[in-house]
Amino acid sequence: MKDCVDAQLRDQQAGFRKDRSCTDQIATLRIIVEQSVEWNSSLYINFIDYDKALDSVDRTTLWKLLRHYGVPQKIVNIIRNSYDGLHCKIVHGEQLTRSLEVKTGVRQGCLLSPFLFLLVIDWIMKTSTSEGKQGTSRMPLDDLDFADDLALLSQTQQQMQGKTTSVAAAIGLNIHKGKSKILRYNTACTNPITIDAEDLEDVKTFTYLGSIIDEQGRSDAGVEARINKARAYLQLGNVWNSKQLSSNTKVRIFNTKDSSTVWRTTKATIQKIQVFINSCLRKLLQISWTDTISNNVLWERTNQIPAEEEIRKKRWKWAGHTLRKAPVSQDKPSHGIHKAKGK
Repeated sequence: MKDCVDAQLRDQQAGFRKDRSCTDQIATLRIIVEQSVEWNSSLYINFIDYDKALDSVDRTTLWKLLRHYGVPQKIVNIIRNSYDGLHCKIVHGEQLTRSLEVKTGVRQGCLLSPFLFLLVIDWIMKTSTSEGKQGTSRMPLDDLDFADDLALLSQTQQQMQGKTTSVAAAIGLNIHKGKSKILRYNTACTNPITIDAEDLEDVKTFTYLGSIIDEQGRSDAGVEARINKARAYLQLGNVWNSKQLSSNTKVRIFNTKDSSTVWRTTKATIQKIQVFINSCLRKLLQISWTDTISNNVLWERTNQIPAEEEIRKKRWKWAGHTLRKAPVSQDKPSHGIHKAKGK
């Protein structure tokens, strides 16, 4: 059932899907931003935040969508029956409230819930973006989605306002106006993007799927934030000073703290990353700062390669992963951003 429906979902949606990840969405958005900055092209990004998305799904609409996507009526009935008469109790202090009937939303923790939720989001975006509005002039890539984390993309204020209004008008889910933010690149228009006459906040940076996107299109803030998180992680003395964990195990744990695939790096950034990694490796091996040891020996003892080479290796791996996708993959085209005149 999932495979059949998955083939019908929009390529822009990467949440809860096989061979898709946050890295795909972050890297694609960074490429779009970098092209906009480099070519001096206007770009609007609206980071949509839904209010209690999983709890707000209208079930009557959900059953209709299951049939629309080709799920047999017999299966739909089984799923619907599992939701009939669903009740819950709330813990208040040390006591349970009376039983309450739950009439909306999908079950939290159920393996089927992500699949059901994707159908709702997919239908909303299909009917709200250019796919459902033929004849309008829009970017080939209208949006990037990871479950309910949506990033709407447009090159003009008018396009973005229209797209935002369409998404906000979709049935069943409510947009959290206070948490939805706007990022602008090379835009002369200062008119706000609004929902129900309420202005959405313009910001200079936004954390998208854990990666910081700023108005310059650089990765410096993201690298610095990642280093700070890793530095805090290294304060776990019970792990790094443990005699029960081998050096190899500690290094493997350390290597999980990485997101360099999506960083736009410079020589200064590479140097900053390498210096930090070297200091971490010395800590893992309990090498005092007064002890002299070459970087090559340090890397050999921890089975590491230089940071620049590691980042290049991961980027090639992601590029291969992208090229093996179907030809319509969102990660491949230039996303409709064109050079400004005179560039």
